[in-house]
Amino acid sequence: MKTTKIFIVEDDEWYAEILNYHLSANPDYETHIYKSGKELKQNLYKNPDIITLDYSLPDTSGEVLLKEIKDFNPDIPVVVISGQEDIGTAVNLLKEGAYDYLIKDEETTTRIWKLIQNIEENISLKKEIKQLKSEVKEKYDFKSLIKGNSKAIGMVFNLIEKACNTNITVSVTGETGTGKELVAKAIHYNSDRDKQPFVAINMAAIPSELIESELFGHEKGAFTGAHSRKIGYFEQANKGTIFLDEIGDLNLNLQAKLLRVLQEREVVRVGGDKKIKIDTRLIVATHRDLAEEVKNGTFRSDLFYRLLGLPIKLPPLRDRENDVLLLAKTFTELFCKENKMETPSISKEALNKLKQYHYPGNIRELKAIIELAVVQSDSKMIEEDNIIFHTIDNMNDLLLQEKTLKQYNIEIVNYFLDKYKNDIPLIAQKLDIGKSTIYSMKQKGDITF
Repeated sequence: MKTTKIFIVEDDEWYAEILNYHLSANPDYETHIYKSGKELKQNLYKNPDIITLDYSLPDTSGEVLLKEIKDFNPDIPVVVISGQEDIGTAVNLLKEGAYDYLIKDEETTTRIWKLIQNIEENISLKKEIKQLKSEVKEKYDFKSLIKGNSKAIGMVFNLIEKACNTNITVSVTGETGTGKELVAKAIHYNSDRDKQPFVAINMAAIPSELIESELFGHEKGAFTGAHSRKIGYFEQANKGTIFLDEIGDLNLNLQAKLLRVLQEREVVRVGGDKKIKIDTRLIVATHRDLAEEVKNGTFRSDLFYRLLGLPIKLPPLRDRENDVLLLAKTFTELFCKENKMETPSISKEALNKLKQYHYPGNIRELKAIIELAVVQSDSKMIEEDNIIFHTIDNMNDLLLQEKTLKQYNIEIVNYFLDKYKNDIPLIAQKLDIGKSTIYSMKQKGDITF
């Protein structure tokens, strides 16, 4: 346990010894006595945790010395002790930053003991809060949160950095599993709103009849079951950030209400008439093509342009070059750390197998594959056989991605390379293509084996 360093500043030797005797009875307290303001100032570099300060010293006044202490380090708690009760002086000293003001009497030593215990608790709490804030900041530092060295992810980093420096609305798009909520958190926790709430809502997970109440709140009795007032997500996120995931699932009626909230920067709870001003940063995300939804008449064009803001499109994992390998190693380390396991290496054959897969579930799928591989591994090495892919053969899902014919061809060949373990003659036979076609794709860098 860390020792608490206490400076006793007192010119009355007898009273200084009394204080020292009581405080030093605690083995965790390290006490030092100084008889003047000059002696204290000469020793401030030792960084005391707490100072008890006699108001009347031979060479300076309590107000002057308190100010000098606070100029040196405003976080040092100072308890001022005076021989006379003066409410005006006490108020001024408290305004100047004194932790408390005590009168010298028979109860002073007991009160100081309790005060110092309270100060220690406050110091401990402040350190804990500071540590937690530091951990949150580190956790959501986007270049450590979103791993990758590829050109595609580098462009995303650049856009995130721009988003952090402004309050512009951000629209994040990308396939399922590409990390859209991570991007939203990275923007919030690296912006000037980082000490305020971050509220995330998956619009697709809320029944349509409840969305208005969830977003904007409701008053007691607004509808059957509304037994008390509810504060909506927009109010909860006031001064902070609200993240609306799967915004494309919002119906047209609620789109109009959301648009009004964004334009007026105020909400009205369901069943109420009071307009509540809000200052909430908005980040939205979707895997849908909202421009196409506007053409189809399922998404309002005015809301589309309101939400567009700074668009950030997350690349699918298959387009992120060697980021797959970096992420695989990261997920291996994280899983082993969480489960107190020794971290295994990944064999060259296993890495090659990971590189060849097309990851329809993107980063989320890779994480699941790696965690299973770690559990399956019987040694200090993840082998090729530990890498298991659970491919969902759904042509409708495949076609919804709307890729070029070349991209489809690459994915098909990669799938068969994985399935038949790079048996080129067999793969050429299965696909009814020449072996030279497969080797040509490898030479161009479209596939690897």
